[in-house]
Amino acid sequence: MSRNFLVVDPEEDLDVLKGLASAIRVKILKLLHIEGPLNGNDIAERLSLPQSTVSTNLQILENAGLIRTETQKARKGNQKICHSTFDEVLVMFKEDIGQLRSNTIEVAMPLGLYTSCDVSAPCGLCSTEGIIGLLDVPDTFLDPERMKTGLIWFTRGYVEYQFPNNAKLAQNTIESMEFSLELSSEVPGTSADWPSDITLSVNGTEIGTWLSTGDFGDKRGVYTPDWWKLKGSQYGKLKSWRVTANGTFIDGMKISPVSLADLDLANHHSIRLRIAVKEDAKHPGGINIFGRGFGNYDQDILLRLHVAG
Repeated sequence: MSRNFLVVDPEEDLDVLKGLASAIRVKILKLLHIEGPLNGNDIAERLSLPQSTVSTNLQILENAGLIRTETQKARKGNQKICHSTFDEVLVMFKEDIGQLRSNTIEVAMPLGLYTSCDVSAPCGLCSTEGIIGLLDVPDTFLDPERMKTGLIWFTRGYVEYQFPNNAKLAQNTIESMEFSLELSSEVPGTSADWPSDITLSVNGTEIGTWLSTGDFGDKRGVYTPDWWKLKGSQYGKLKSWRVTANGTFIDGMKISPVSLADLDLANHHSIRLRIAVKEDAKHPGGINIFGRGFGNYDQDILLRLHVAG
């Protein structure tokens, strides 16, 4: 199985170190690593801790990006399920990280640099400064101001990005390919229970679908600007699609048999990523894509090519 790891620079990533600097939080991470996703009550019961203590520490872990949470239906109302984000955490100084990253080619793609699109309303674009163009008008997605986009939403359709295949340019052999992006469903207003099937394709081949559970607006996104109305979509879930020789994984869980061999990247000068809610989706609940200046992670769409050393 593909493993996710986090590399931490102790001189810069103080929030992550703070998240790890607690025996209770380390126990929570270990429990999630061993047993898989659990809700807060399960964690409190297994660790014999008060629910309030667990809730406080889960929030710190989530703020540090060490866990992610998803809201699911429970017998009475909803429950928040906690997932461990990483299998391993490596603490390394910048010089050592540079050596590690020499085997990783990373490209950050701003949200507004899509090369093609076909979307349906409700839809829209906005930057950290305000709405771009007209709301619910698909032609707005052609506005040159889209280059400033920090948040995209639409109901059906797709946006497609063209990444350079830098591994081919450098004549490197790709061992795995990863896309990292922050996503949620899209509903007028917000709703924690609004499922949507979000599908990624690479160079015309579907690699896998993630079921988003909702459109989250219970609290303001960490980076979402103050002018953005609180009743609007605030943040998403940071999801990682990884394609290896053994198939495609989302956050370490295999979801598709599509492998690197199926994509034949060595014969492509570019890597076209399509993010879609398909017309025939079982759960057609729309999509929000969060970029820099919005959501909880302040990042572009990241492509990482892990190459042979």
